[in-house]
Formats: sequence, C-alpha cells, structure tokens
Amino acid sequence: MSPTSSTTPATPPKTVRKPRSTAPVHTPDAELPDDEGQALDDGITQLEAGARMWAALTLDQRARLLGRVRDAVGMVAQEWVDVATTSKGLEPGHPLSGEEWLGGPYGVIGLLDALRETLETLAKGGNPLDGVKLGQAPGGRLRAHTFPLNGTERFLLSGFTGEVWFEPGVTAADARREAGLGQLTPTQSGGVGLVLGAGNVTSIPVADVLYELFAHNRVALLKVNPTQDALVPVFERALAPLIEPGFVRIARGGAATGAYLTSHPRIAHVHITGSAATFDAIVWGPSAGAEKGTDAATRRENAEPRLRVPITAELGGVSPIIVVPGQWTAADLKYQAEHVATMRLVNAGHNCIAGQVVILSADWPQRAEFLRELHAAYAAAPQRPVWYPRSDERLADAAFAYPGAVWCADRTRAIVEVGAGERREAVETTEYFAPVLGVVELAGTGQEFLDAAVAHANERLTGTLGANVLIDPATEAALGEGFERAIADLRYGDIAINTWTAFNFLTARLTWGGFPGATLADVSSGIGVVHNALLLDRVERSVGRGPFRPFPRAAADKVRGLRLAKGTILPTPPWFVSSRTGAQVSAGLTRYLIDGKLPGLVKTLTKAMQA
Repeated sequence: MSPTSSTTPATPPKTVRKPRSTAPVHTPDAELPDDEGQALDDGITQLEAGARMWAALTLDQRARLLGRVRDAVGMVAQEWVDVATTSKGLEPGHPLSGEEWLGGPYGVIGLLDALRETLETLAKGGNPLDGVKLGQAPGGRLRAHTFPLNGTERFLLSGFTGEVWFEPGVTAADARREAGLGQLTPTQSGGVGLVLGAGNVTSIPVADVLYELFAHNRVALLKVNPTQDALVPVFERALAPLIEPGFVRIARGGAATGAYLTSHPRIAHVHITGSAATFDAIVWGPSAGAEKGTDAATRRENAEPRLRVPITAELGGVSPIIVVPGQWTAADLKYQAEHVATMRLVNAGHNCIAGQVVILSADWPQRAEFLRELHAAYAAAPQRPVWYPRSDERLADAAFAYPGAVWCADRTRAIVEVGAGERREAVETTEYFAPVLGVVELAGTGQEFLDAAVAHANERLTGTLGANVLIDPATEAALGEGFERAIADLRYGDIAINTWTAFNFLTARLTWGGFPGATLADVSSGIGVVHNALLLDRVERSVGRGPFRPFPRAAADKVRGLRLAKGTILPTPPWFVSSRTGAQVSAGLTRYLIDGKLPGLVKTLTKAMQA
C-alpha cells in the first residue's frame, strides 16, 4: 500500500545469543548482525514445527482458535487504536481516530467472524456458498451476492450490498466445488510464508497473516513495516493464540531484514503489501548498477527472477472517481463532494484505497457547481499531519508538475484541475500516496461519457486495484444495461458504486486485490487477493454498491418510486471526513461487534444521527 519502502534501521543486535539451530545455513542477500540473523532463523525453525502442528488441527479446532483470537483482539482494541492514532501524529480520542477503529480492530473482527463461519460450515460438511444467492453478471460471468448475509450486516450498513464476480467461464458448480481453498485439504501444509506488512493501515498485516493460514495453510512470519513498530506489542497480544503454538511469528526490521528473509531458503512464499518498486526489488533485485554481476534489468530481460519462490502482492495504484452527470440537487452536490474529499483525505491520503483522479464531464451543466463544492469540502476537512515517510517529497513533486494547483491546509493538500492542453501524465501515473487530488474532464454525457471514462481509466491510469463510480438512481435507470456493461468493462479488482472502495476493503466476504492478469514482469496493482472470507477461487473482482443519498433523503427516493434508489437508515457515514461524530460511531460499532451489547449500540446509533 505504500509507494516506498522505509529505510528505518533494523533493530539493534540482541545481547543474548539464542541456541544455534541445526537447520541449513542461510547465505543471505543482505547482511545482518549475527544475533538478529540467528533470531530470524530460529523463528523460522519454530514456524516449521508449527506448520506440522497446524496441519494436524481439525477444522473445528481451527474455528475455535479463531474465536480465541477474536477475544484477544477485543481485549487490546482500545490500546490498538490509541497507539495507531498517536503514531500518525494525533492525540488518542482525536475526532479522526474513527479511521483507526475501522481500519484496525473493526476490520479484523469482521474477518475473524466471517472466517470462523466458513470453517464451521466446512466442518459440518456444508459449502461456504450455502445460502449465498448466485446470479449472472455481464459477459457470461457468475456473481455471488456475499453482502449482506445476516441481520447485523443489513442493519448496521443498510443500503449497502456487495458482490463477488468470478472470472468468465466459471460456473456455479465450479464455484461451489472450489470454495474453501486450503481448508478443503487441511492436512496439506503450505510451509512457512513471509508477510511483509503494510505501513499505513493497521488491520492489513493481521488480515494478511490470517489469509496465509486459512486460504493457503501456510504458517506466517510477519515482518512489520517500521512505521508500525510501536504496534508490535499490541499485535503480539492480539495474535497470542496463534503465536504460542508456533503458527505465527512477528519480526521488526527495515529493508535489510526484508532482503534477508525474502532470500531465505526455508521461506516457501512471500506476500507483500507495498509498491511496485519494492516488489520489483524483491523479485528482480536492486536496480542496475547497484550490485556486482547480473543486474536487475538483465534478469528481467532473461525472465530469471532472483526470487525463487512464489509471491503475491497488493500494490495500489491511481484510483479513478468517475462522476456520471445527472440532475443533482444542491444537497447531492454537497454530499458527493464530501464523499470525494473523503476518498482522498482519509489517513492523510496514505491509502492505496484513496481516490486520486476525478473524471468529470466537461458538458455536465452542474460541473462548475460540483467543483465549487469539492474545493470547499477539501479545504474544510479537519487538518492533520501528513505523516507517511517521504510525503513531503511527493507533495513537492506535485507542486513542481502543476504550478497552478490549488493548495489548502497550509499547503498540505492540493487539487489539480488539468486543463485543456496541460499534461495529465503525472497525476494519472504517479501514486502520490499523499493529499493530491486530480480532476480531468472528458466530453459527452450519458452512456457516451461513461464509456469514455471507463476507457480512460483503463488505458491512462496506473494500476488496477480500485475504481469508484458516482451516479444518481434516475441516471442509472436511464442507462439500464449499458451501465452494468460499463462496470464489467472496468478492469479493476474492486469497484465501488456510490460508495468508496474502502467499503470493499472492510467487508470480509468481498475480495481485495488487483485485476487478474498481472505478472512478475508487469505487476501493476499486484497478484492474488486477500480477505475473501468465503475462500472463493478464480475471482475476477468485487463490486460494492451504496446509497447515492443518505438518510432521510434516501427514504424520500423510495417514496418517489425511484427503482434503483437504495433505502438506508444511515445519515452521513462515519468514515466521511465531514462526519462530526465519526470517532464515537466507529468506536461504538467496533465495541458492538466485540461485546454485542444493545445499550451501547443504541447510544452509537444516536450519535450516528448527529453526524
């Protein structure tokens, strides 16, 4: 998720040497102090023993283990959020700390619950797709309606739905037969996997470890990004039920530690959340001239990667926000402008999920009104530190490329409206990973504009991870099948319609990852998926859908008979940067997942109505 790996020095050598392992000696690609290298080797030896124990567990035992992890996460949830908030330059309890609730314990508990249900179903001889509605998507695709699947989901996120689309040619029988992935053959060990954790969103390292265990039967060595070192004690307590029997180990360290581990002969698989540049360095080696002998360019040319084991990755990109022109009210313009600002500004823009390029119709009569509301919402969002390493450099790059950009918040965020004749390449191909929002315009309205916007996103923007589409119900109904066809044409692994792809990311039974087809030589937004709590195979994308209008205006749409309008009881969602009660609501929703206490939920819903 980060555009650059950290160069924070590795942990200093330990003063106490552990007993030598009898495992094969590792000749590393990076030098580490003897004690640090020995500690990593010993950890891998313990994981190898854990892999044998993991393969001996029944599905019932694994499900119960997930319950213990859930309890442990609940115990550390408040500390998790406080440490994460502080690490990003904010005080505990800050109004923006709701992001850390949703992007931390909330997301992990949702994944634990969904995985546990999948394992319990398999243990009883059922299928993960039992009770899931299957249907057809454009292009001969099969889709599974995987959200909501229970009353809690329908109530807490009313008006939101989620679908998993399979690759063309996958039948319902195929999908059911393959659902379960590694849990269909639980005694077949996947060995020891290495997870190189993300540095920006705190649920990611934990979720990636869970996916290694349950999708692939691989025990996991998690190397945290140095930006999350302060969370290691929290992670260790949250994952204690997995650490104690040797199913998971956690290591600190910088680039040298990562290089040591990715070249380790007893690592069977690597998973990284990061940047394409970091991925290429792992797979092909440092750039040409950085080492003696065969350089990275020659390896790539000869298709001879330095990495000798399989690798999966989630690498981000430049995400579009396609605004389909329609007849919007003044309230619609304001609300959707706040929506777009949210997509860019949550976590100070340090998200692979972040929307970066707004694609507008130059012929939309309300274009100027929308842009005025967007500038106002962008400037009014709470100010916060731009905290991720080297963000200042990326803001400077944007200022150099676009001297006419409009800056606000003490020049920590910018909107770049690329005019006719101006170069779009920088904002369309550079994942700024900072508060830089581009606006480009295309001709046309209706289907003509939508098709042009889809083609532009596919062909001009870097990456294939996430795309966002905003469209009012009346316009969507008028486009009919043309709208669904356009969605099918978008070559992105996650698509959000009238919501943000963060909804897909946080929804455990949806998948998260780049569009299929990436290779080691051209990795784009990554290889493979994560989350995917139903453990579905051959997935092409996930599609989330939300209400165009919040409560109570959404209810009025239903009364007026707008066929595609989604009713909802949600006012401004708690993840909006404009929500006045986002922190209290996000914390309350997480605590409700933890303890199920209705009085707390009632209090939370009251706060939600004050957003």
